[in-house]
Amino acid sequence: MKALVAVTKDLPMGTNLGLLHTLWALVSGALLPERGALIPALQRIGLEEEAVRRAWRAFRGGQWQIGEVLKSWQSYVEGMDEWHVHRHEGYRALAVDITAFFRPALKNCPSKHYHPQAQRALPAVMMGIVGEVGEMSGQRLACPRRIERVHPKDPSETRLWADLLRQVGRELAKDEVAVLDAGVKISDLQAAGITRYVVRLAKNFTAQRNQVASYQGTGRPPVYGETVRPLPRTRKDKLIAATPPDRVDTWQFEGRAIRAEIWNNLILPDALPGPDTPSFQVVAIHDPDFDQPWLLATPLPLPAATVCSIYRDRWPIEQIPLAAKQMLGAHRQFVHAPESIQRLPELALLAGSILSFLAASAPAAPTGFWDKCPKPTPGRFRRALMGCPFPDSCLLPMQLRKKQSVTAHLPKGILAHRRQPALLLLQVSGN
Repeated sequence: MKALVAVTKDLPMGTNLGLLHTLWALVSGALLPERGALIPALQRIGLEEEAVRRAWRAFRGGQWQIGEVLKSWQSYVEGMDEWHVHRHEGYRALAVDITAFFRPALKNCPSKHYHPQAQRALPAVMMGIVGEVGEMSGQRLACPRRIERVHPKDPSETRLWADLLRQVGRELAKDEVAVLDAGVKISDLQAAGITRYVVRLAKNFTAQRNQVASYQGTGRPPVYGETVRPLPRTRKDKLIAATPPDRVDTWQFEGRAIRAEIWNNLILPDALPGPDTPSFQVVAIHDPDFDQPWLLATPLPLPAATVCSIYRDRWPIEQIPLAAKQMLGAHRQFVHAPESIQRLPELALLAGSILSFLAASAPAAPTGFWDKCPKPTPGRFRRALMGCPFPDSCLLPMQLRKKQSVTAHLPKGILAHRRQPALLLLQVSGN
């Protein structure tokens, strides 16, 4: 309750109490047995009918935005003693990713996203997530800083990535590094003005040296650099060999020997070599636990071991939608208004982050007698809260209270209709 109160208390009066009830319903897992129906989930936590209606109005039409709620949550996380931000060579990792809440039966769904099981794009509500990565009680977690919606006029995934990267480029601090998975191109990062990043590349990625290739004596003098192919590939049953690396680094990680091949001072294949052309280095990480090597790119002059550690800090951003969908039941939703279909995924992602942080800071609760060595996971913490009603006995701050309407003294319902005098005349004339 302390965490939920800290997140909602600065919102407008009345709205903050309704949103507090909604977040409790999400974090306690009340949405899971109700199969994504929000109003039955609010009833499940023991609210009266009037409180359920107030919470629904606060969720759907309240004057709040997810950005201000995330700022309150980030301030609360930074004030926790167990929270420590990860730093690598003085840089903090800022994980960037997108997720989708599939709504195949929703009419006029704003966007579509590829579903791996269906092997095609299905109607979905897409969200962009940006989170700062740190550690709490030995667990690596991501504190969400921004949740981005799709553009109302162009709800494509390409436009969402462009808007998200543009916002990251504006807000990226000098000691922060944007960390992204495959699917985002280096050209997109350069177009967004992001100069500090670690991004995973495709297996068939090629680049060129940032110096013009030497003239062979015949034909037109070259204007591009020598092509660099970090990994070998096969085309038409012919093996195309990889370019020898500039240097090779090795180190030990958790008892495994990691080998890295590095290519320095590279540029994109369609760029002209020159001192003003943005350059980067490519690192191929060979880990015995993985069949395929990681191919990473960064413009920062960092050691290969540091680049590998920064990329590993991207993984916690995927736990937020995992906790929101599978643990809290937000993978199935039954809201249909244009604003509600955006607000429920936003609140679900926030609730998933809150659940992960509370699970890491609280003692591990065993699922049953068979759970001999429980770990502080979001699933176990949600099971401990499952079925718990809203704690009415908890003393809330004065900001969290029911808002008294200024029209409470006026008649309601049929008595407030302007045609009431005419109805009375008809009744009198009828008698």
